[in-house]
Amino acid sequence: MPEESQRKTLDERHRMTDLERLRHSCAHVLATAILKIWPDAQFAAGPPVEQGFYYDLELAHRITPEDFARIEEEMKREIKANHPFERIPLSRADAIAMAQRGELGALGPRGVPSKFKLDILESIPEGEEITIYRNGEFTDLCAGPHVMRTGNVGAFRLTSIASAYYKGDERNPQLQRIYGTAFKNKTELEAHFAMLEEAKKRDHRKLGRELELFTFDEDVGPGLPLSLPNGTVLIEELEKLAKETEFAAGYQRVRTPHLARENLYLTSGHLPYYAESMFPPMELAAEGSDADRPLRREEFRREVEAMGELTPEKIDRVIERAAEIRKAEGLSGDRYYLKAMNCPHHHKLFGAVPRSYRDLPLRLAEYGTCYRYEQSGELFGLMRVRSMQMNDAHIYCTEDQFEAEFNAVNEMYLKYFGIFGLGKYLMRFSTHDPARLGQKFVNEPELWLRTEAMVRGVLQRSGINFIEVPNEAAFYGPKIDVQVYSAIGREFTIATNQVDFAVPKRFGLVYKDRDNTEKTPLCIHRAPLGTHERFIGFLIEHYAGNFPLWLAPEQVRILPIGDEPPLLEYARSIHAELRSQGVRAELDLSSDKINGKIQRAEVAKVHTMLVLGNRDLEAGAVSLRVHGKGNLGARPRAEVVSGLLAAIRDRKDP
Repeated sequence: MPEESQRKTLDERHRMTDLERLRHSCAHVLATAILKIWPDAQFAAGPPVEQGFYYDLELAHRITPEDFARIEEEMKREIKANHPFERIPLSRADAIAMAQRGELGALGPRGVPSKFKLDILESIPEGEEITIYRNGEFTDLCAGPHVMRTGNVGAFRLTSIASAYYKGDERNPQLQRIYGTAFKNKTELEAHFAMLEEAKKRDHRKLGRELELFTFDEDVGPGLPLSLPNGTVLIEELEKLAKETEFAAGYQRVRTPHLARENLYLTSGHLPYYAESMFPPMELAAEGSDADRPLRREEFRREVEAMGELTPEKIDRVIERAAEIRKAEGLSGDRYYLKAMNCPHHHKLFGAVPRSYRDLPLRLAEYGTCYRYEQSGELFGLMRVRSMQMNDAHIYCTEDQFEAEFNAVNEMYLKYFGIFGLGKYLMRFSTHDPARLGQKFVNEPELWLRTEAMVRGVLQRSGINFIEVPNEAAFYGPKIDVQVYSAIGREFTIATNQVDFAVPKRFGLVYKDRDNTEKTPLCIHRAPLGTHERFIGFLIEHYAGNFPLWLAPEQVRILPIGDEPPLLEYARSIHAELRSQGVRAELDLSSDKINGKIQRAEVAKVHTMLVLGNRDLEAGAVSLRVHGKGNLGARPRAEVVSGLLAAIRDRKDP
């Protein structure tokens, strides 16, 4: 969903960080400056975002980067004036009157209404407090919060200009969007832009091309990545790591198809709730039915829309209604969807065999391929794709087993963080809102409290860095979003853990307990390595393409100095020895000078180079060179080979 269409709740505003407040205030300073230069500007929304802030406006003058210096000078004057940010509550009628006089998002009354502010006023729920904020001459419709005074804004810079439809809807007017960023001081601002420059060098799309890791093709389709041999090495190494780790933790591997009948996703609730993110269905002629018989699709769609916000209870009604329509049409259900998630398939695997409490916990794992119809404007290299392979697993357990299982999942995360050198991470623990049980959240109050308390306890006892975020859980249980930081400090969300105590019941999943009664298991959805695509995109940027030895597409390249037959035979014997041990080693027998061979290997980011000269041949040695570290000198052949094998086995650089 576009960011501009999501209005922050009051609770979200209260949780704004100090930096978000500062940036929100800077957006108001930006609007003040623009109005001083172009008084007829009409402003829409100006929120803080991940990398800074923006403000959308309608203006006859087309703002360009050449205007930024002039705007920034005016902003500096407003900051120097050190005006207080005054919060003023007022009635809906008074706010509408101010907007009609053109006073909102303005320096005072104007001859035309503040049209976007009038529209925003209509979206504020009845009973919610309406406030305006004033800094100097500028007054804006705003729920806050802000810093105390304009002088607290700190260091800022305008960064770019773009076009954006009002509220993200192409049927609405197209506005100008000015982006900027702000920090507490100049040092932090300069560090931010230094990080952005480094990020450009590490851009996974750029390195993906240069290192021949992956590609996209218009004939295949947007958002559908193709892995080249080097990229496939990364995929297979990650799968090997996951399979070894999961095998040791008692997981069982399963395989599921890439598509399923519509009814599976109706039962899970993904249809119609998740329909916009799924590829359109494939319709097959039902056996024994008229292939041209129409589905009452429009009738069904109108009924679903009339229901308003889909609650767990309403989803049950949707499933019942869909079944009624299919029965009335005499259809057997031959309508298929590409798999957008693995969990419904895994639920079917749990239910395929009678289960006892002795079978639990049951841990089913799969690197399952999923397909999601991301909007074309949201596709971004490997980070947002339409085809993805997910490090997925579902753990079915009793309430008594839940705490230990959830803790084991967290321990798995910490193990992976250590392997990939991720020293900084954050887990966002999302809980429910008791006031919205039966609406946004499944109506199981006691189970919510118990599972949230268990998750909270595990996080606290494990010493894991986490924050608690109310009212953001999944509808069927609490969840944890895992955020990691790359080597240059960029933040990525790589995975989500979810507790599910609702959907297993919908699928009729049961096990026989000790007292011979049937009970529904809890389910933990987990994907520590996320999807191959997103995680590999992150790793490319984290390592800047300089992968550790165990992960490097080309681990070793052997570089003989000259072409004398004994030396080449020595090079071939080392190459054969390494290849026989599963090392991804290559042999450069080109006629280039050694400096050219080294340069070519460095550009390709080959991890280890073994340079061989006549002295190495005579001594049974190799001259060791590591990418990024340079020449490490001559060492015995056997020592180097055993060191390489141990480093690869232990996933640690030698």
